[in-house]
Amino acid sequence: MSTRTCPECGEEVRGRADKRYCSDYCRNVANNKLNRDSSALMRNINNRLRKNWRILKEINPTDKTKTTRNKLLAAGFDFNFFTSIYTTKKGTVYYFVYDQGYLPMDDDNYLLVKRD
Repeated sequence: MSTRTCPECGEEVRGRADKRYCSDYCRNVANNKLNRDSSALMRNINNRLRKNWRILKEINPTDKTKTTRNKLLAAGFDFNFFTSIYTTKKGTVYYFVYDQGYLPMDDDNYLLVKRD
């Protein structure tokens, strides 16, 4: 019977016949290396969405507030990141970051809303 070696560290693998790594540590290191690029991209996007959500929630404590584009930008809001778009029957387009939304209005004003 041949001995199996861990593809991460080269140590001998003991245990079940289908076991690939010598330890949980090596298995985690290998999986983290495998998923590093996609994980970093997703982590950055999720951080951006989380920041946008916090900004909307902070500026809109009453579930319906008017604000300006400059106030949102000054707080660090990034209009490129949102989770969904809702179009009403009349054609009004709301952008949502999870349950916090905004409606672009005239003169760089925005109506902030919360979806239940």
